[in-house]
Amino acid sequence: MKKIKYFLRKAGAFVDKLMSVIFTACGFIAIAFVLVISIYLIVSGIPAISEIGLFDFLFGTEWDPANKTNPLYGILPIILTSILGTLGAIVIGVPIGLMCSVFLSKKSKGIVSGIMGSAVDLLAGIPSVVYGLVGMIYVVPFVRETFDVPGNHGANLLSAIIVLSVMILPSVISMSTTSIKAVPKEYEEASLALGANPTETIFKVTIPAAKSGILAAIVLGTGRAIGEAMAVMMVAGNVANMPNLFDSVMFLTTTVASGMGYSSGLYRQALFSVALVLFIFIMIINFLLNLFKRKGKNK
Repeated sequence: MKKIKYFLRKAGAFVDKLMSVIFTACGFIAIAFVLVISIYLIVSGIPAISEIGLFDFLFGTEWDPANKTNPLYGILPIILTSILGTLGAIVIGVPIGLMCSVFLSKKSKGIVSGIMGSAVDLLAGIPSVVYGLVGMIYVVPFVRETFDVPGNHGANLLSAIIVLSVMILPSVISMSTTSIKAVPKEYEEASLALGANPTETIFKVTIPAAKSGILAAIVLGTGRAIGEAMAVMMVAGNVANMPNLFDSVMFLTTTVASGMGYSSGLYRQALFSVALVLFIFIMIINFLLNLFKRKGKNK
């Protein structure tokens, strides 16, 4: 009996060490993937930037690389479009998602909560191309008719913002709901005992206490918005104009997706440079949001 217990104890210790090694290896693999992607984008993107010129590439206002006589590689309109499109989606989608998460976690009960939770999960599983198709059929004509946009310019920045704001909802709602539910009930009970009503308690106690998780949800939503290509390509018009709500525009993601299939030479290298700019852009956003989150924790 003692030998069996000794063997089981040794086996348990071995399994613990093995799992520790596996977890550590998985962590290093994730870091290695990030490093490999970073190095690959830098190596692939730097040559085009060197040939075109950093200033001309980042601050040029015309993108026409397919022009055989005078190719142009200025991506400033594309960068500004991506920034404004992402900000617009966050401004619309985050408040709606946050209010929905408050309803799911604090107000809804029984069958209503189950149906809405299932609807959010279903929304997260819808492919991007379906969002784009629905946007083409309903959102683009709606924008064109509502705002009396001339021509076929219903495929514009506003349509892309509307579609993106819907696409980030599942990420914002799911993580925010989980964070709000994780707030200890004692916080809310103490607030109610001090005379605050339920609404004041939610907005002045519960949401601030869940701020870390809500910020993480915003980071995920931002990543979904800035990294989306297919749906945006179908509703934005895919023309490299300076950003205007009612003009056709092109995002960083759609620039790479639309040109990579047939490009060659400097054009192909420039697309890798665009991908590098997009990658740096995402890293900066994550860094700033995480910095803000750390400052909130320190306070």
